[in-house]
Amino acid sequence: MTIANDILLDSLDRVYETVHHVVSGLGPDELAERLGENSSASTNSIAWLVWHLARVQDDHIASAAGTGQLWATDGWEKRFGLPFETEATGYGQTSVEVSAVRVESGDLLTGYFDAVHERTIAYVRTLTEGDLAAVVDTSWEPPVTLAARLVSVINDCTQHVGQAAFLRGIVRSRA
Repeated sequence: MTIANDILLDSLDRVYETVHHVVSGLGPDELAERLGENSSASTNSIAWLVWHLARVQDDHIASAAGTGQLWATDGWEKRFGLPFETEATGYGQTSVEVSAVRVESGDLLTGYFDAVHERTIAYVRTLTEGDLAAVVDTSWEPPVTLAARLVSVINDCTQHVGQAAFLRGIVRSRA
């Protein structure tokens, strides 16, 4: 492994720790709570944020590794029972769609996230410097390397878990 692998793994583990902290001890209503839900500027819920960050990571890592997404291959889509197409990751969803992400417990969220995290960690551990430098998406200028894609995934996860942590603070302050 390289120093780049170590940095990526450490970053992913920090997201993992924060996801578990954010979801811990929250019930279904707390996970689904949205600020300003009666306005056109509704926020995302903790449940949606954690589901979305796991879906994006699952999607991007599966694409990079040339595998199927755990969402479909391991039955998570059926367990969640959301009214979305299999390919949905949450990107561009409407307020109504955000509201549809409800779970009976945080265990479902962390179960899916943990499966995705475990596969991501295993994948990153196999990468060489050459792998990280390989172009994985030519639709951007400059083309996207695997290293840039992984940093993008980590950035997206970090932003969303930070938003979820902020919401947790508000939700818990009301209890």
